[in-house]
Parts: sequence; C-alpha cells; structure tokens
Amino acid sequence: MSTDTLNITETGETTEVGSYFVANYPPFSQWNREALPEIQAKLATAPSIAAPLGLYLHIPFCRKRCKFCYFRVYTDQNAKAIERYVEALAREVELLSDKPAVAGRPLNFVYFGGGTPSYLSARQLQSLRERLHKSVSWDNAEEVTFECEPGTLSLEKVKTLKDIGITRVSLGVENFNDAILENNGRAHLSPEIFRAYDWIQAVGFPQVNVDLIAGMIGETDENWRDCIERVRQMAPDNITIYQMELPHNTLIARDIRQLGVSSPIASWATKRRWVNDAFDMLQSAGYHISSAQELVKTPDRDRFVYRDSVWRGADLLATGVASFGHLQGVHYQNVDQLEDYLTMLEAGKLPLNRALTPTPHQLLIRELVLQLKEGQISALPFLKKFGVDIRREFCEPLRRQQVAGYLEITGDEIRLTRKGLLQVDTLLTEYFEPEHRSVRYT
Repeated sequence: MSTDTLNITETGETTEVGSYFVANYPPFSQWNREALPEIQAKLATAPSIAAPLGLYLHIPFCRKRCKFCYFRVYTDQNAKAIERYVEALAREVELLSDKPAVAGRPLNFVYFGGGTPSYLSARQLQSLRERLHKSVSWDNAEEVTFECEPGTLSLEKVKTLKDIGITRVSLGVENFNDAILENNGRAHLSPEIFRAYDWIQAVGFPQVNVDLIAGMIGETDENWRDCIERVRQMAPDNITIYQMELPHNTLIARDIRQLGVSSPIASWATKRRWVNDAFDMLQSAGYHISSAQELVKTPDRDRFVYRDSVWRGADLLATGVASFGHLQGVHYQNVDQLEDYLTMLEAGKLPLNRALTPTPHQLLIRELVLQLKEGQISALPFLKKFGVDIRREFCEPLRRQQVAGYLEITGDEIRLTRKGLLQVDTLLTEYFEPEHRSVRYT
C-alpha cells in the first residue's frame, strides 16, 4: 500500500512519508480540471439555499520554509512582489463578489491563512483591508481569524490587526525550545513568542489561539511537558495541538526519499501519548477538549466559527494561490503556481484549477467524518439535513469501532473514547465509499 494512502489499520508505527489528516471528502486526488464548468455554473447562479458564507484569504509568504511545511509558500519576496500579490488578491475578491452566487451575501467568517499573513507590514495590511472592503465587508462577521508567526509581529502590527477587524489571533508557537525550533526550520525563537504574546494580550482580542505541534524533530518527554506547562501559564482562550505528519512535499520527506534517511519524526504511538498527556494536563487546568486537536477555556464562549461552519457545509470562498473552497455543493481549488495565479487575475480571469461535485451521499460522508473529529456527534442533525440515519447507514464501521474501543453509542449520541479521539483520522476512511479507501489522498 502506498504510504500516501490513508491506512485505517495504523496503530503506532513509524511516521512515514504520506498524508494522514483528513480535511475533506472525496479525497483531493479525485478533483479534476474537467469539473471546472461545474464550479463556474455555481458561481453564475444565485444560491437556492442560504448557507453561511466564509472567505479564506491565502497569504503565501514566509521568512523561512519550515522543514515540515506542505503549504504553497514563498520566501524572500520583496515589497514589489507582495504588492503585486495583494493587488491580485483584491482583484479576485472583486471578481467573486460580482458573481450571482456571492453578490449581496454577508460574510459570516473570514480566515487569513498561509504561509504567514503576518509577514505583511502594517501598511500593507491596512491597504489590503481597504481594497477588499471595496468588494466585501467583514465588519459584521462572527469571526475573523488571522494566523501569526511570532517573529513577524510588532506592537504596531498587532494594533493594526485590531484596527482592521481581526477578532481571533492564532499564534504559531509550535514549540518553546530554541534548538527544536531551529532544527525544524522555524523562523522564530522563544523570546519572540513571549514578546508577541505580551503585545497581543495588551492590545486585546476576543479570542486568542496558540498552536503547538507534537512530534517535531528532537522532541522529548521532558521538553513536551515543559511546552504544555508554558502554554498553560500563557492561558490563551484556545489551544491547538497538531500531531506532525509528513506529506510528500515537505523538506523532511525530500530528505527521506533522496538521502535514504529514516524518518526523524516520533512514532504515532508516541505522538498520541504526548497529546494525551497534554489533554490531561490542560484539563486539570480547566480547559475543555473541543476536538481531536483543540482545547478551549470556556466552551460557551470560545467557539472556532471557521471550523464549525466549514465542517457543517458552509460555503467557503477560496482566494489566493492554491487555496481550497466549497460553494453550493461543489469543491474547488485555485491554480497552485504563483505566476499562473497572478497572470490570470491580471487578465481579469478567476484562477480556478480543478473541481468536484460530490454526490449527496458523499456530502453526508464529508460532514460525518469531519464532525467525528470533534469527538461526539448526534444522529438527529444528519437525519434532518440528509434524510439518513447514520447509525443504520454506517452500522458496520460503527460496530467495529465500538468493539475495538474507539467509540461508544448511546441512543442518538456517538462519542469517541479518548483512544478513538487520539487517532480519529485513522478511523475515518472506514466511512469512505469503497473506491476511495485506497486511493492517494492528495
């Protein structure tokens, strides 16, 4: 079996090269250029169902490329190159806002992802907001998230984030050990983390998230416990903990293939143990588990609107190079080369690259597997939305996973055990249609 094939039997082996985390369904490898007329037709048609509308803005610039990064990013870009990209991004939003599928619809949520959105200067951020707000407005959005790399922040820039309407700051800490940060190719060091966090706290945002990664090169039990203790002391509203995977287009994966070195990443069993320890330590400090990757301080207040909406079928406008979206039941992705993206928009064309229209059953599977990552689901919302009782439709995988101790079923409720939550992505392909269980995911 290909190492990029999702393997439901994996229990704790070496972290090999390949995709692991499930972010959508059907798999991205099934999306194609032949389906582009389907997303173009949706854009040209006013929506028949008033789904929540979100906007994703991809900022692909970074100070350095992390060794584990698999996103479309570019380093060493000068101000002129960034200005050209910002102009193209604003043009894309303008073109989309004029489409019947989008015109007049309010934005419920916005997400600035990357790359490193905070790579942009305060002036560039103000300019970007002004240009975008000629076409759309997030003044009344429920959530506007902005990803930050600690070393790119200044007090002026943090104040600018507040000024342009950011409501949720996500700080990419990843680790507090300088040797580990350097060995994994991170651009920042620990003093920049604490300085940036002080500025964020001083300026004040409704929600602050801190990211950590379990399984970075060089991680140890002692250092991981120290990381969790440090983030506990910081006391952000949200804490996200990723288990490191090794998709094909990472620098680590390249070295494994070309140099024949063994994987330097901790085994899945070790990473799950570290995340389990983090859950225990943070729960004892008053945090609540909200998904396989996230903990929140106050569940009623600390909602991640972007995640909750996208996992429940909201429309997401994809903007920026290589970004992924979903509109009125159609998945799509932009072109994944920067120059192609820029030249298409400079010619007044949307930079669409590939698409796929899932069947109603595939849309059901998509929402089921994504929401399972939250640790518990109810059958009733699926029955109301799709007319399907998931307990009957997926009785076999549910039964197998219940017997294996991964989940419990009580009446209408399906709840993952801690064992299931820690390796939920290994369970999800059991719910896929047979033809998608052994295909390449990306």
